[in-house]
Amino acid sequence: MTLLFTIVLMVTSALMILLVLLHKGRGGGLSDMFGGGVSTGLGGSSVAERNLDRYTIGIGIIWFASVIALGLLLAYDGQV
Repeated sequence: MTLLFTIVLMVTSALMILLVLLHKGRGGGLSDMFGGGVSTGLGGSSVAERNLDRYTIGIGIIWFASVIALGLLLAYDGQV
């Protein structure tokens, strides 16, 4: 069971990195320093950006749940 949660954690960690890097810079941070602030803000977000936000939140919830589950499994391993 621990192996399953470890694999889920590794896959979701890689997906979180990918999804966060796909997000468009909002300005005022490191994205402006590296040239991300040159795009024009047309107001609102596109459907693709909203879906990317949803995917990121969903994967983040799965990642957080797997961290908690793996921590509980390792903490109480063999104490039942």
